Amino acid sequence: MNIIISNAAGQPIYEQIAAQIKQCILSGELREGDALPSMRVLAKELRISVITTKRAYEELEREGFVVTVAGKGCFVARMDVELVREEHLRRIEEGFSEAARLAKSAGVTRAELLEILDTVCEGEGL
Repeated sequence: MNIIISNAAGQPIYEQIAAQIKQCILSGELREGDALPSMRVLAKELRISVITTKRAYEELEREGFVVTVAGKGCFVARMDVELVREEHLRRIEEGFSEAARLAKSAGVTRAELLEILDTVCEGEGL
């Protein structure tokens, strides 16, 4: 797992960490039961505060992506298929919203946007 943080991202560091770990889980890079680095180790590797890593892990736990076992650490949780699907749908909606905003600002019509979507889907085998 390779986490990259950016101070210029405009997104809090804990959110960057949580988003990247979540992506590793959703992509299958991290699987059920895999241990995450300890908060201290991750903080040291990223050269950030332990409080920041703690906040990222708490967010992941609140969203059901990880579980914390006292004295043992933080582990990837058993993923509910519906939870994963909902997360993917949420991310798709965000992508479509961003595409719609860009299309509007560029004067792209709805028909043109749908044509682009069809082309992309064909390219992806959908």
